[in-house]
Amino acid sequence: MEHLFDKLQAYAREEIYPCHMPGHKRQGWGKLPKELYQLDITEIEGFDNLHQPEGILLNLQKKAAEIYGAEESFYLVNGSTCGILSAVSCALPRGGHLLMARNCHRSAYHAAYLRDLKPSYLYPPCLEEYEVFDAVTPLQVRKALEREPHIGAVLIVSPTYEGRIADVGAVAEIAHDKGIPLIVDEAHGAHLGLRRGDPPNSCQLGADLVVHSVHKTLPSLTQTALLHVNGSLVDRERLRRFLHIYQSSSPSYLLMAGIDNALAYVEKDGDRAMDRFQKHMKETRKALRRCRHLKFLPEDGRQDPGKLLISVKGTNLTGKQLYDILLQEYGLQMEMASGSYALAMFTLNDREEAFHRVTEALLEIDGRLREGTENFFRWKEEIFRSCPDAISLGTAWDRNTELVPLEGSVGRHGGDFICPYPPGSPLVVPGEVITEEMCRLVRKYIEEGLSVQGVVLKDEIFVRVIMP
Repeated sequence: MEHLFDKLQAYAREEIYPCHMPGHKRQGWGKLPKELYQLDITEIEGFDNLHQPEGILLNLQKKAAEIYGAEESFYLVNGSTCGILSAVSCALPRGGHLLMARNCHRSAYHAAYLRDLKPSYLYPPCLEEYEVFDAVTPLQVRKALEREPHIGAVLIVSPTYEGRIADVGAVAEIAHDKGIPLIVDEAHGAHLGLRRGDPPNSCQLGADLVVHSVHKTLPSLTQTALLHVNGSLVDRERLRRFLHIYQSSSPSYLLMAGIDNALAYVEKDGDRAMDRFQKHMKETRKALRRCRHLKFLPEDGRQDPGKLLISVKGTNLTGKQLYDILLQEYGLQMEMASGSYALAMFTLNDREEAFHRVTEALLEIDGRLREGTENFFRWKEEIFRSCPDAISLGTAWDRNTELVPLEGSVGRHGGDFICPYPPGSPLVVPGEVITEEMCRLVRKYIEEGLSVQGVVLKDEIFVRVIMP
């Protein structure tokens, strides 16, 4: 099969002068490697067009569908955000009713805003020992669809940012019994289902629209993703229309070559890499059992093995402090920190040294920890359920707003998203009534040194609310 990276390299060796875009003319400048410029082209003769693929890009997308067990797949160069926007937009008419997990990425809320959708929320159950939320359950989906029969599509996240995997097959069956599509934000699961015997991906389990961030867990370039479609519940021409809207009309061939290269890696070396990865993860978890204070979210059949959640609950550290120690003292950059945990992420491309370094660092840190009483909880379903009189997202985000001190926002309608980042799941959605508990949680995040988008830090904390 012809691969895009090989074709780009071959073209770079030819003596064809570019009387076309991009403006660098494949010459390069400054400190970026010249090789990048030589491979960065636009839609020229022989290289196909992502928005109307007929040659190499069509074949590569067909190959992606084959690898993941989808009926049709699309390359995305605007990240999984583009895939979520396109999937949600095509699945429902303007003003439609979407059932979505509350821990969805903010791009799902952006889609709801752009299409003036009515969202109803699924609140994942909590794993209180680790202070993280699990994936939503089939029972939750069934009850929600019985309670609100006009829902037109379901959107869930699996795996979650912390690695919790939903029973997608059961959820798909429930949605299909109602004649509506299931969308799965599987951005963190591009490595799932790539060989027999491993946990399946959502395409294989019957989901209608599935989004994968190839760059998150496979060796691709940042901003690369895939959107898969299955079944007859999704209008595919409508899906293409929204991909044309949300996807760049000048897609990067370097990024597309990154997707091709990652999937070629999976086909050629994926089995060996997965065996090596599973061996190292098993050894790491076994070694970390010696920890007396740190706890680790266990593999229980519903946990992505590549996500190592390190809980400091009950110790004298916060998650952010652990994150900082690992970075500053051991040169280990974690994926994220929350109030009571830090999250390490491993992929098929990690080498043995990475597992050893993390293991040795955590054992050493554990040896100097002591018990503590501070507990920190990120957010609870009750916080949202106590938000009466919300204004619809489509209306609220267009209203005039003003900045007010955080505590002065209690009882006011939020004028912007407030999101801990990562993972980018909102605490406050525009139009929701801000409560005292929400304010305490936002302040706690900031005091712990966590990143919160949607707040303004001056001499105090300010948030944006809708003007009366």
